[in-house]
Amino acid sequence: MRLLLVEDDSMIGESISEALTNQSYAVDWVRDGRSAELALANDVYDLLLLDLGLPKKQGLQVLREYRQRSGMLPVLIITARDAMADKVSGLDAGADDYLVKPFDLDELFARVRALLRRHTGRAQPVITYGQVTLNPASHEVFLDGQLLSLSAHEFSLLLTLLDPPERVLSLAELEEKLYSWDHEVASNTVEVLIHRLRKKLGNDFIRNVRGIGYKVSIS
Repeated sequence: MRLLLVEDDSMIGESISEALTNQSYAVDWVRDGRSAELALANDVYDLLLLDLGLPKKQGLQVLREYRQRSGMLPVLIITARDAMADKVSGLDAGADDYLVKPFDLDELFARVRALLRRHTGRAQPVITYGQVTLNPASHEVFLDGQLLSLSAHEFSLLLTLLDPPERVLSLAELEEKLYSWDHEVASNTVEVLIHRLRKKLGNDFIRNVRGIGYKVSIS
């Protein structure tokens, strides 16, 4: 899952970006409203974390104009503005959730998971597909009840393929979901991850759709 963080405070931005990266998210971090608009034009993100007090263009204006362009990403406002009027304005402008600084990182993670879950139409916090169970909160994956050992990128790839399942994604789309701007990715990196997951989950669990990409399937 790839997230866009818009935060002008260097210390806060670095802390949030690092924390989310450690949770197996790919995070792109920009520091002003204009850069946020340019990044959103790429249409590669799963969620937007947006500060309100930004240079060049205020976060609320970025949000309003993004929704006016029919932008569908879930948006979590993260701000020090705690007045009720600010919360109402943010939510009415199109935000899905509103979190006031300072906040506990575990609460941030939980809100991010909840927004991603709703965005894919999934009500249950744990994903079960066939004999595979994936818990986004604990970062655990079970096959037939047995805990598997997965790397962070293997976990992220499996989550991307499972949420929702049976969706066909090209190698380019998978690469965009798994890696941020800061990562240089070799041409076969995603294929290597798929090979490793197949060894752990079974060769038929991740299927190649010829000429298109990959999907999980139990049929």
